[in-house]
Amino acid sequence: MSNIIGLFEVFIAFIFVLVFQCFLLCKKSLGGTFLKSWPFLGMLPGMLFNIPCFFDWIVEVHEANDMTFAFKGPWFSGTDKLFTVDPRNISHMLSSNFSKSKGPEFKKIFDILGDGIVTADMELWEDLRKSGHSLFHHQNFLKLSVSSTTSKLNDDLVPFLDKAAEENNVIDLQDVFQRFMFDTASILMTGYDPMSLSTEIPGYEFGEAADFAEEAIFYRHLKPVILWRLQNLIGVGIERKIRTASEIFNSMFSMIISSRRKEEISRGEKEPAINAVTYYMNVDTTKYKLLKPGNDTFIRDVVLSLLIAGRDTTSSALTWFFWLLSKHPQVLTKIRHEINTNFDPTDLETLVYLHAALFESMRLYPPVPFNHKSPSKSDVLPSGHKVEADSKIVICIYALGRMRSVWGEDASEFKPERWISENGGLKREPSSKFLVFNAGPRTCLGKHLALLQMKMVSVEIIQNYNFKVVEGQKIEPVPSIILRMKNGIKVTVSKNI
Repeated sequence: MSNIIGLFEVFIAFIFVLVFQCFLLCKKSLGGTFLKSWPFLGMLPGMLFNIPCFFDWIVEVHEANDMTFAFKGPWFSGTDKLFTVDPRNISHMLSSNFSKSKGPEFKKIFDILGDGIVTADMELWEDLRKSGHSLFHHQNFLKLSVSSTTSKLNDDLVPFLDKAAEENNVIDLQDVFQRFMFDTASILMTGYDPMSLSTEIPGYEFGEAADFAEEAIFYRHLKPVILWRLQNLIGVGIERKIRTASEIFNSMFSMIISSRRKEEISRGEKEPAINAVTYYMNVDTTKYKLLKPGNDTFIRDVVLSLLIAGRDTTSSALTWFFWLLSKHPQVLTKIRHEINTNFDPTDLETLVYLHAALFESMRLYPPVPFNHKSPSKSDVLPSGHKVEADSKIVICIYALGRMRSVWGEDASEFKPERWISENGGLKREPSSKFLVFNAGPRTCLGKHLALLQMKMVSVEIIQNYNFKVVEGQKIEPVPSIILRMKNGIKVTVSKNI
C-alpha cells in the first residue's frame, strides 16, 4: 500500500510541475476566455487556474464561444466534455430527443446515491418516476408538507429569529436555512424530526456529510475516473470525506429503516404513514416491478436522493434570495407591499411579484448549477456539434441564466419585473431557457412543494423580520454540485415593527 501511495504522490507532483510551467509560459491566456490546449494536459491548466472563480469564468467562456465549446482533457484521461447552454441543444437533449439513459459515467460519479432516482436509468428510472409522481401528488403527503413546514416555522424558526433579534446575535443565514430544510425534508422523507434547528443550534453530521459529498462529486467531473477511484480506495484528499459521508448516511438510514420496519409489523390493519420510507416499504410491486420494498439498501438509496434534494436545493434558493433582497431593498419593499395588500394565507398563488422575485433569484443563482447528459448513440446537436455515443455533455445552468443572447443585455441584473406579463400575471419561460427545475420527462417532481415551502418561509420572514448583512464578507459560491455560499452569509436580525 505504501508503494501505491508513493507512486500516486509522484504522479500528482509531476502533474503540478507541468501545470506550473504552463502558467509561466502563458499566464494571460489561462485567465481569459480562450482555453489553450497543451500537449498531454489538454485544457486542464486553464480550468484549474479558474477554479476559485469557476462559475463566473464559465459564463465568460460560453459567451465567447457562441454558447457551446468542446473541452479537451489530459490525453487518455477520459475527461473530454462538450459544454453547452444553447437552448436549442437543451431542448433537443432533454425533451425532443430524450434518452432514458444518463450514460455509464454518471452512475460512477454519483455512486454515493446508489440506485436513487438521480442515478437511475431505463426501466428502473421509469418505475421510480411513476411511483415518485404518485407520492408527491398524494393528498396526505401534500398536507404533511404544509403542516410540517408550518409547525417548523412557528415552533423553531420564529423562536430562533426572535432570540437572535432580542440578543443582537450574528447568525449564518445559510446554515439556518439548511437546518430548517433538513428538518422539514426529514419529516417528509423519513417521518423523523432531527430537530437540528433549535435555539441551541447543535451540530449535525448529515449536513456536513452532504456538503463534503457534493464538493467531491463536483471535482470528480474534472478528474480521470481512475484517479479519483484510486484516491477513494486509499482514502486521501476529498475522496476520504466522501467515504466518511457514505458511512454517516448508511448509519443514519439503518437506524431509521429498522425503526420503520418495526412500526410496520405492529401497525396491523392501520393505513401506513405517508412518508417516503414507509411509502416505498409498501409500494405495489405488481405495478412497479423493479422496486424492492424489502431491500433496506434500495430504500436507503431512493430516500437519500429525495432527502438531499429537499434539504439542499430549497435552502440554496432561499439563501441567495435573501442575499439579493439585501442588495435590492426596492424589491423587498415591493414584496412586502404585495404581502400586506394582496395576501391570502390560503392562496399563495396571489403573490405574483414574490413568485417572480424567487424565479429571478434562481435564474441568477440556480440551486443545481449543472446538468450532466450522455447520448446513447451518436447524434448531431442543433448547434451543429457532433457528439458520440456515451460522450459527456455538461449544461451549465448557472451560465445559461446569465447569457445575454438568451436573456438580453441586462441578463446579469436582478429584475423580477422580467417575469411579469403585460396583464400583471406571471410570465412563463420555456424550460430550455429556465432550466432550474430540469426539463422534459425528468422535470423536478418536487417543484410544486419546493415553491410552496419557499413562499411560506419568505412570507413569514418578510412580514416580521429584517436582515442586515455583516459588512466585509466575500460572498461567492463554492465549487460544488449544489450552489452554496463558500463561507455562508452572516447577518443580524431585527423585528419588523
